[in-house]
Amino acid sequence: MVSRVERSALANWWWTVDRWIIGAIGVLIVAGLVLTLAASPPVAERLGYPPFHFVNRQIIFFIPTIGVLLFTSFLSPRHVRRAALVIFAVSLVLILLALVFGHEVKGARRWIFGVQPSEFLKPAFVVLAAWAFSEGAKRSDVPGNFLAVLLLPTAIIPLILQPDFGQTMLLSLVWAALFFMAGLHWLWVAGIGGIGISGVFIAYKFVPHVRDRIIKFIDPSSAHGVLDTFQIDTAIESFHAGGWFGKGPGEGTIKRILPDAHTDFIFAVTAEEFGIITCLLLVTIFGFIVIRCLLSSSRNEDPFCRFATAGLAMLFGIQSAINMAVNLRLIPAKGMTLPFISYGGSSLISLALCMGFLIAVMRKRPRTEVMFMQPEGAHG
Repeated sequence: MVSRVERSALANWWWTVDRWIIGAIGVLIVAGLVLTLAASPPVAERLGYPPFHFVNRQIIFFIPTIGVLLFTSFLSPRHVRRAALVIFAVSLVLILLALVFGHEVKGARRWIFGVQPSEFLKPAFVVLAAWAFSEGAKRSDVPGNFLAVLLLPTAIIPLILQPDFGQTMLLSLVWAALFFMAGLHWLWVAGIGGIGISGVFIAYKFVPHVRDRIIKFIDPSSAHGVLDTFQIDTAIESFHAGGWFGKGPGEGTIKRILPDAHTDFIFAVTAEEFGIITCLLLVTIFGFIVIRCLLSSSRNEDPFCRFATAGLAMLFGIQSAINMAVNLRLIPAKGMTLPFISYGGSSLISLALCMGFLIAVMRKRPRTEVMFMQPEGAHG
């Protein structure tokens, strides 16, 4: 046990972090490993891999994941901003390279050098947007709000070109929430809201797979709907088959025909084998993390930490909600993972980066330190 009288970096970290959040993340990581063990063997066998191929890889991924989470949680707000700026720039360059040289999967170029750079762009984008909005809120001589507005198209236009409309929607929703937190004039709201609606209309009109997903979500019986809604229909069947308490670990059968059972639809596998009660417990953990972080944000006196805490918490919460909503056929399929539960290296490490940043900006700091940090915010 670390003593309160110690003055080491570890002791200072231990007594200033939110240990409830760290504990909740730990529960999700353990749950993710158990659920990957339940969901992935049938997928591995279909692809010609050993049954525990994805489980073994997930365990390997957890090593850098935990390392990144702990390392970034030690950072000061100043270093969080600087790290986010570097990660954003590198991720943006890699996304642009992926558009030209990346490996095409299901009609989209999102991968390069074995990494999905858009995953790392997300937490960096949120931190930079929080930085810009916070500077605009406290200093009239800094064009923070203008920079925040400029940051959005800089991030989402390369994502649209991939195309990756799921991540585009996620970043836009978090940015919009920070925008409202900043309390900007209603004319900005009307203008940017109009641009957003226009963007959805343009995507529907000119991007065939977006239009098909929306049409088939509204009317599953439309042309080829039986084939195109197979995963969603199978996921819903998993919830019916599992009932409240599930069939038991390893006893699921529907997961054997669910193509993305270990990634996008692991929530449905959870329902079949462990029951709706377990799904509700997962929802409770996700909700606990988001609500606790938002409450912490409302009490934080430093503008940057307040915006960053809220933004990163919403990034985590909205991504979780989108994945679960897709599994329940509440929204069209987005191809988005369930944080710390779904299989995936880039997703896990980027989530560790997100939560590490979140823990860092939530750390308790003396009032004098907060007051000292504020004037240097403009300089990073």
